[in-house]
This record gives sequence, C-alpha cells and structure tokens, in this order.
Amino acid sequence: MNGRSAVRLERLREAIKRNGTLPLAEAATLCGVSEMTVRRDIAASNGAIVSFGGHLIMADNPQFGAAYNLDAQKDRYAKAKQRLCEAVSSMIEEGDTVFVDCGTTLMPLCTLLPREMNVTIVTYALNVANAFSQREMPNMRLVVLGGLYYAASESFGGQDVTTAIRRLGINKALISAAGVHADKGASCFHFHEVAPKQAAIEHAERRILVADESKLGVMRAAFFADLSDFDTLVTSGDPGREWRARMKDSDASKVEVV
Repeated sequence: MNGRSAVRLERLREAIKRNGTLPLAEAATLCGVSEMTVRRDIAASNGAIVSFGGHLIMADNPQFGAAYNLDAQKDRYAKAKQRLCEAVSSMIEEGDTVFVDCGTTLMPLCTLLPREMNVTIVTYALNVANAFSQREMPNMRLVVLGGLYYAASESFGGQDVTTAIRRLGINKALISAAGVHADKGASCFHFHEVAPKQAAIEHAERRILVADESKLGVMRAAFFADLSDFDTLVTSGDPGREWRARMKDSDASKVEVV
C-alpha cells in the first residue's frame, strides 16, 4: 500500500466513524479519486473496511455484523409489536392511504383494522401484502409495489418502487427500522429498503416511525432518515420511557410509549 492510499484510507475511516456508513460515491468525492480507486484502496485495507450495497462500513463494528432473517424476527418482541400496532391502528382514519413498511414490526396491524374500513394499503413487502390479501375487507384497496425481490426481508426494491410511491397520495407512512439512534437517526439492515422508506417519508402527510424497545440506541448499516423527519415515534416498554425522558423537551412530545 502506497502512502497516498494510506492517507485516503485514514480519511475514509474517520468519515465512517462519524457517520456509521459512507456511500461509495461520497467516498470517492471525499478522497478526490474515482470509485474504482476507492475499491482498490479498501481491497488493500486487510478487510478493515468493506463495501456492502454501494456503502462502506467498518468490518469490525458488531452493529453491522448481524444478519437479518425475517423468520427469526417474527417471534422477537411479539407482544411489544402487538401493542405498537394497536396504538398505530388508532391513528388510521377512514379514507386514508397508508404506506406499510416491510419487516415484522407492522405485521399485527393486518388483523387490527376494522373489517368495514375504507382504506388503501400500499406496501412493497410480500409478507405484508399476503397478510392483508387474506383479510375480508370489502372496502380495502391493496397496492403492491413490485421490482427485484429480496428474500431475506420478503420485499421488493428498485426504481419502479420509489417512482410508484411518489405518484401516490399517501396520508400516513408507517415506517419500521432495525435501529433508532438519538444522534445517527433511523437505519435498517438492507440498502434496497432505503429508497422506498425515504420516498414514503418525503411524500406522506404524516410520518410515523414504529420500533420496539430492542431497536433503541442501535445503529445499522443502512441509514435512511433523521429522527426529525418523523412526526411521531411509537415505541415500547421501560427502555422507551427512558428514551423519552432523555429526549429534548421539543422532541419528547413526539415519542409515544406503549
């Protein structure tokens, strides 16, 4: 490794340390070189920095090392997820168009909406779509956004998904996260989820972040929003109450604990 490469790697380490993850394009701009040169630099870093989904992360960060498996998540904090969705269901009104994010956090919502409710459900998650499709709700419209399928999270990704979200009039966006960090914001495991989440946050009238207590204080590889981007954070348990107490006065009112 030459001296210039070592200097660039140190610059990248500092940037990743500050932000948790760094898009490859931003890394190239930061170092004043091409993306290919950045790739060559990290290849010479003895595995200290790795490229994942177009982002650079530190390989030894345990927050990023965990893998996500949808089946394994179904029973984790199940009671908390039920309470979260009971709270969220009370926020949905007749005539709403609701974006429902992927993962398992929002799955209980599928059984909680009144049978006769006039509502449009928008999702890019196959498990969510399957659950709603099995409900006998004569006044429900189900919009499933397709693209490239990702089995690990049973969701779709790609430009078609985000383009479709921007065309829809979404009243409420229910966003799930694998990590909710006071300084680093909301994050998830999979980079293909970032664009749909951000499109829904940008275009919805009301943005609701839903996360059980195990997600608080955690940071995952794929950052997608600052906490200030949400109108409400719905969380759970004693950790949730402690989180609200630590928040600034202006932000504490945004946190609902169930």
